[in-house]
Amino acid sequence: MLTESASSLTIQPLTGAMGAEISGVQLGQLSASDFAQVQTALFEYGAVFFRDQELSHADQIAFARRFGELEVHPIVNGMEDHPEIIKVLKPAGDSATFGTGWHSDNSFFEQPSLGSVLYGVTIPPQGGDTLFASQYLAYDALSPGLKATLDGMTAVHTAGPAYTSETAKEKYEGKTPITYRWSDSVHAEVEHPVVRTHPATGRKALYVNRMFTQRFTGWTAAESQGLLNFLYEHCAKPDFCCRFRWQPKSVALWDNRCVQHYALDDYQAYERLMYRVTISGERPV
Repeated sequence: MLTESASSLTIQPLTGAMGAEISGVQLGQLSASDFAQVQTALFEYGAVFFRDQELSHADQIAFARRFGELEVHPIVNGMEDHPEIIKVLKPAGDSATFGTGWHSDNSFFEQPSLGSVLYGVTIPPQGGDTLFASQYLAYDALSPGLKATLDGMTAVHTAGPAYTSETAKEKYEGKTPITYRWSDSVHAEVEHPVVRTHPATGRKALYVNRMFTQRFTGWTAAESQGLLNFLYEHCAKPDFCCRFRWQPKSVALWDNRCVQHYALDDYQAYERLMYRVTISGERPV
């Protein structure tokens, strides 16, 4: 059992918009009081980052489970011994094809992911940064008129286009480091609020993303496209963002309920290996 002791935890904000780096803790040996500070920081900054972490697969699972139940993805295959963990491997010479676009993890679920824990093991000498964007700030920056229009609207989310693209096809055949399995969830559709209220903070956040949101409920795709394109561009404005540069043994933890992210594909010459765990969330309101 862990014992409480004087904490050396420190929190350093990354930008004026969002994100913070937390030091002085090991996530595999996190006291209850330090975990409470990490959780509070996550709610305040949207994404928090840690360096020099020594995490076994069991440690990563145990840390993520402190936030809630863990997901086993219905399409992306997890590790055989740890189905909650997705091994995110990009071999040297290949382009990255996983998470390379603005999105909120698994917004096509009935109960989308609360958060994600990504552990970097093999990191290229340059490139491969991850961008994060605060959807609180994206909502706050809208005009009163557009807020009034969007509040109460819902939109349709689906995995279909992302998981049936050209780069996805070989994954179903088991020919790639990251593999998929077919399920009805690929083409299932679910409706979520365009503006959701965070259950812990009470703040409103935009909740549409280019990867999984297809149209507004009751609108055709053609009718939806103009406004959705505006929101997609607006959601990722630099003023709302932070950028995390990976190092070996780094961890990123982000809140999918109020943050989008984008994995850059600018390190084709190099291998990268990471492990991702996602935490089950609640139906957006």
